[in-house]
Amino acid sequence: MTETATLPTGNDTSPQPTMRQVLTAGAIGNVLEWFDFAIYGYLAQYIASEFFPTTDPLSSLLAVYGAFAAGYLARPLGGMAFGHIGDTLGRKYVLTLSITLMGISTVGIGLLPTYDQIGPAAGVLLVIFRVLQGVSVGGEFTGSIVFIAEQAPRRRRGIYASVSMCGCMAGFLLGSGLTTVLSNLFTDAQMADGIWRIAFLSGIIIMAAGVLLRRSLNVTEEIGASEQGQEETPPLVKAIRYHWADILRVAGLALSTNVGFYIMFVFAVTYLTEQMHISTAEAMDINTFALVLIMLIVPLGGWLSDVVGRRKVLLTFNMLLLVLCYPLFWAIHHQAAWMIVLGQAGFALVIGVLFGCNPGTMTEIAPRSVRISVISIGYNVALATFGGTAPAVATYLIQRTSDDMAPAFYMMIFALAAIVAVLSIPAGTLNKPAPKDQEVSA
Repeated sequence: MTETATLPTGNDTSPQPTMRQVLTAGAIGNVLEWFDFAIYGYLAQYIASEFFPTTDPLSSLLAVYGAFAAGYLARPLGGMAFGHIGDTLGRKYVLTLSITLMGISTVGIGLLPTYDQIGPAAGVLLVIFRVLQGVSVGGEFTGSIVFIAEQAPRRRRGIYASVSMCGCMAGFLLGSGLTTVLSNLFTDAQMADGIWRIAFLSGIIIMAAGVLLRRSLNVTEEIGASEQGQEETPPLVKAIRYHWADILRVAGLALSTNVGFYIMFVFAVTYLTEQMHISTAEAMDINTFALVLIMLIVPLGGWLSDVVGRRKVLLTFNMLLLVLCYPLFWAIHHQAAWMIVLGQAGFALVIGVLFGCNPGTMTEIAPRSVRISVISIGYNVALATFGGTAPAVATYLIQRTSDDMAPAFYMMIFALAAIVAVLSIPAGTLNKPAPKDQEVSA
């Protein structure tokens, strides 16, 4: 893959970066985002004792997860802020800023003094860093898919934009792999005594690489409004006032994949250990297999969207998710390990294809002048409201209804919402397979 990026605008005649450089620079922030997500979750027990010590370990753990939730709640604010910056100052600028802030937040947690050293201020600082991380993440993923899609040839926009999602999966696997290595090399006492900080401090490597890659890209962007009569309106205001329907469409697309992902590949480990009495090690092995499978399938979803059209792929696989939710969840609700693997693999296939198709689709829904704002608001509000809360809601539904299959019905609601969102997209908005010699810009 040595082709150069297809720039939408600009008069700069200097050599343009190859698509490989664009993809690497665009996806690396998502690697850091999900790397941080993984290490925070896996090391929560050690963080709890350092920053929220109580006589009740469960209370400490809940406080740590509360700090994690604060980051999610900050994502919509970050999406609005970074969306405005990206639509006014440029995609490259917002991506450099977001990965810098994200890296500072991750490394900052690794350097924080503990409760024993500075008292309750330690917990307050942890929450502040989580909020900063949430703010930066609010603009990172959406900014990266827009940046990549606008540089890509039209006939490959889907598969190229899907690379950002591959970066997410790679970051999660990298984080889980690092925590596994540290746990095998050191005892629990050593981990609690400060070894856990190594994982957070290592985030500086990803941050430095990302900043260097993004700053070195020689891309030309034309920033500014392109819609007559709206030139003086800030992109954020314009997005909400004139493109609220597009925001809802982006949110609808994001809901089916993210609610499904957080239930089947985050909540699932707890579900398998507590409801199905599978060992934690076995549950983690199954979950890791499913995550690797998703990462391999995501590019397939992007490729399919380029070949047969995004609308067909989205309708087909959201309908499959709607129809297969119950039988696949039933397979997971089974004592046989091979049935659990089959259920997880089925969800990985359907959700993976949708993950691969969504990025390219989202970039085509909104016009260029408000593109990051529209996607950032819709995506982050959906994720903060329903995605991040999905594991808690799934737990509540099981307890409230005494029905272990309740999460399947919850996922079906959002698969239906995504179908409605796709059907509401105006005809001609999404790509149709382009001739191989047709290179149309964003």
